[in-house]
Amino acid sequence: MAKLILENDENEIELPDGSEIQEVCEEAGVPFACTEGVCGTCVVEVSEGMDNLSEFNEAEEDFLGELDCERLACQCKIKGGCVKIKY
Repeated sequence: MAKLILENDENEIELPDGSEIQEVCEEAGVPFACTEGVCGTCVVEVSEGMDNLSEFNEAEEDFLGELDCERLACQCKIKGGCVKIKY
């Protein structure tokens, strides 16, 4: 099981390895509009565990430009381990 930590409210959620994080983030209050990686409303900052998320995809590369500590919550999956995000 993977663990997603939402720093804004210090909530920790366990997810099966390979799960999308979109639903958990949406329930926590991250805004979503298109869910296709085009609008960018769901940008989250990954403070720990970037390696535990899926690889950046083309939608994220196009929208984010510099692939540093931000991800689009609608586009990534948690591979395992622990990931901490801020939104």
